[in-house]
Amino acid sequence: MAKVLVTGAGGFIGSHLTEELVKQGETVRAFVRYNSRDDMGLLEELPREVRDQVEVVGGDLKDPDGVRKAVKGCQRIFHLGALIAIPYSYVHPFNFTQANVLGTGHLLDACLENPHLERVVVTSTSEVYGTARYVPIDEKHPLQAQSPYAASKIAADKLAESYHLSFDLPVTVLRPFNTFGPRQSLRAIIPTIISQGLAGETIRLGNLEPRRDFLFVKDTARGFIEIGKCDQAIGNAVNIGTGRDLSIRELASKILDLMGKEGQLEIEDRRVRPEKSEVMQLCSDTTLARKLFQWSPQYTLEAGLRETIEWYQKNLSRFKVGTYPL
Repeated sequence: MAKVLVTGAGGFIGSHLTEELVKQGETVRAFVRYNSRDDMGLLEELPREVRDQVEVVGGDLKDPDGVRKAVKGCQRIFHLGALIAIPYSYVHPFNFTQANVLGTGHLLDACLENPHLERVVVTSTSEVYGTARYVPIDEKHPLQAQSPYAASKIAADKLAESYHLSFDLPVTVLRPFNTFGPRQSLRAIIPTIISQGLAGETIRLGNLEPRRDFLFVKDTARGFIEIGKCDQAIGNAVNIGTGRDLSIRELASKILDLMGKEGQLEIEDRRVRPEKSEVMQLCSDTTLARKLFQWSPQYTLEAGLRETIEWYQKNLSRFKVGTYPL
């Protein structure tokens, strides 16, 4: 069977993708950022029978030799490793260049040296589009970096494209819109609302007017797996999302209704992004994903929210509710 590498496997989406790949019978190597605590991140959350089948390799994307060793012998590579927190990118923008651009470069270079390689899927983000100039947003929409994070992801996307055009590397770029689900940190909007609602607190948020297209994590994981099998996707960037958007205000109301809670919304200044940096609307056009590999979301927003709420109800004690993690 193919050996599959997942970088960023200890993260939110990476852990779900790793779990699903194992369940489908794949032999999986997980690349996680090394730490002296032997902490595998969210891979720790996987059922024991799944986790025991994963080969975990510690390292750092900024170390080319470590990346080369992780890539060696793998046929399909899902590159999810990245720094992702937009507020943190305002504080340490160069760190995002190192991890997301340089790290992706190291991975692509290692892939060039791997004779077994069949496919590498590089993870993008809907943030690369900036505020929508038209909706729904297709892959031809202009790219606009409204945060250092978005700039680093645009650079990584274009680096991947260049390796395909220059070296015929079998690269494809998957561009998920706003993914949510169990295990996500409280820096993301849906866990923020759920956790504060469960704690009975005032719901403290940033700007309530931006609109987002929210995709359940199991649909995102399935998108990765399907694009990784699709030869027609090579050389392309492909959106996955629901094609429906709602405002943060509407989202908070929907979540509180599903929880049977009443909560007062309060705008907290430290959560508000710089005016020109805030992306006001993201709504996906997934025509290309449907055409190339017959992907469409299987979860409604309500079904995904219910599953997510249930998980946080069981696991709230592990989080610092009300804090604002960058």
